[in-house]
Amino acid sequence: MQPGFFYLLEDRYALLEKLGDPLPQLNRVVDWEAFRPTLAKVYDKPRKSKAGRKPYDVVQMFKVLVI
Repeated sequence: MQPGFFYLLEDRYALLEKLGDPLPQLNRVVDWEAFRPTLAKVYDKPRKSKAGRKPYDVVQMFKVLVI
């Protein structure tokens, strides 16, 4: 049986922690979901149509910008 994407992702997080990468620890310490209400207000923009890719999650984009 071929391992799925999320199986490999969990292994990747374990390897990162073992190597001393601070990102997994930062993810445990910071409550990113606490920012969701504020970010949702800032990004409250209706889509013009259903065509194209859906926008990225606001919390995920916030993480990218902060880190």
